[in-house]
Amino acid sequence: MANSLLPEMRRVVVLGTGGTIAGRASSSGDNIGYTAGQVDVADLLGGIEAPEGIALLTEQVAQVDSKDMAFDIWQKLAQRCVHWLAQPDVAGVVITHGTDTLEETAFFLHSVLAPAKPVVLTCAMRPATALSPDGPQNVRDAIAVAATAGAQGVTAVCAGTVHSGVEVQKVHTYQLDAFASGDAGPIGYVEEGAVRRMREWPTSSSQASKALSAPGPWPRVEIVMSHAGASGAIIDALLLEGAEEPVRGLVLATTGNGTVHQALEAVVLKAQDAGIAVLRATRCTSGRILPKPDDRLRDAGALTPVKARIALMLELLGK
Repeated sequence: MANSLLPEMRRVVVLGTGGTIAGRASSSGDNIGYTAGQVDVADLLGGIEAPEGIALLTEQVAQVDSKDMAFDIWQKLAQRCVHWLAQPDVAGVVITHGTDTLEETAFFLHSVLAPAKPVVLTCAMRPATALSPDGPQNVRDAIAVAATAGAQGVTAVCAGTVHSGVEVQKVHTYQLDAFASGDAGPIGYVEEGAVRRMREWPTSSSQASKALSAPGPWPRVEIVMSHAGASGAIIDALLLEGAEEPVRGLVLATTGNGTVHQALEAVVLKAQDAGIAVLRATRCTSGRILPKPDDRLRDAGALTPVKARIALMLELLGK
């Protein structure tokens, strides 16, 4: 009888990359002194029941602390998403990830994929060995989103909230509800296994297929912050000749509405004239840069500096 049901089952594929959600500590009371990326993704699903009509499949793509996330892992992760999303019986993909760079991975996947099915990143603020870990519920909620009819695009699920892969941002260092969606607000909420959607699923017209197969090295783009007393010394150092991997782009983490300290701006304009790609992104946690007609430096709109860096890397990769 069970075998007759298999053709009707849909699958949700859970890809593991490590992170706090897969972390271990020496005691159940230690929520910060753990080692990330220790528990296999298959073990993370222990005790988690799949929604009705859904079968779960796991694959370990990487096992790292997300602070150490790398381009080659992003590339492999995107390739595995493409592979699994192409399977007719796969409803969606869930990715277990560390919180530190989750927003960067989410934005990268949003930028290089245009999934008609859901790709859902999830995480935990407490390790798997914690007395009360948050990972299992987050995984359960992410699976619910991935199995939701009509869901699509790249999202992130944490503490019952569904964020777009474009807007999601880590905003707290230790609280369980550590992510926000800025001015846009969340996509929706997961409530007892059901998704209550507040706005449309994210869509992408991305055709950045080159990023899926580029052998590397990827274009080097650095972030430089503008602040009181800033100078151009860091940029001068970055652009010194003889570097093994020369800098091709700069993202300025600016003050306010894209403003840059005059000393830093003078050096940046020279770098831009010399062929270095420059993009301004505000260091403010909300709002966007509103451009002015006389701006000499491009802006990244509402993108944060780390996301603007990814956007500029992909732009340079396509040239």
